[in-house]
Amino acid sequence: MKQLERAFTFLSPLLLLLFWEGLVRGGALDARFFPAPSSVLKVMAELALSGALWEHIRASLLRVGSGFLLGAVPGAVVGIAMGLNRWVRAVLNPVVAAIYPIPKSAILPLMMLIFGLGETSKIMLVAISVFFVVLINAMAGVLQIDPIYLDVGRNLRVSRFQFFRTIALPGALPVIMAGVKLGMGTSLIVIVMAEMVASQSGIGYLLWQSWQTLVVEEMYVGLIVISALGLVSTWVLDGLERVLIPWKRAR
Repeated sequence: MKQLERAFTFLSPLLLLLFWEGLVRGGALDARFFPAPSSVLKVMAELALSGALWEHIRASLLRVGSGFLLGAVPGAVVGIAMGLNRWVRAVLNPVVAAIYPIPKSAILPLMMLIFGLGETSKIMLVAISVFFVVLINAMAGVLQIDPIYLDVGRNLRVSRFQFFRTIALPGALPVIMAGVKLGMGTSLIVIVMAEMVASQSGIGYLLWQSWQTLVVEEMYVGLIVISALGLVSTWVLDGLERVLIPWKRAR
């Protein structure tokens, strides 16, 4: 049964692409807006062989990786602190509630004003976006820990570091990892938006340039690359989750 499910998992996208190809070749879909998958793959191969595609991917990955680390680590630390301490939560909750809903596209001009048009503004925009997503999940992860575990740690008078290492972090880690996955997806969305506005490289720039020049196939190449990066990042984080949270795999 599992083998059949895996077969459908791989076959369903392939069948969808074949169906799309048939509709375009049969004239049911306008190739100007929905080019055939074969023509998109041809353009992708040309971009890859020329090296342009790899340069765009490298630029986006550097920005995403840097911003993700700058946002996820502090977000997890602050979120756990807010979950453990009601006073920290009381002070920071209004700030988080006020800033988090602001669209990140509205923050981009401010980041460009402060950090300029270079790489720093894009990295900081990603970091801010990831920070709040991980923070909220980390705080929620701590708050959902059964209070009896927290009481046991306090009654045993364990040190703050031991309390964090043996109770707070393991208990909140499953929810934190969910926040990390959401943060990675958010970072890809944000970097594409930023690269459309203020960049000469990256997947977002490729998408915007292809729209300006009406090269629709390149636009689809950009969309495919974003999807592939999201899929690969999910696989990587799933593997990391299996290592960090082995007890979750056993459930």
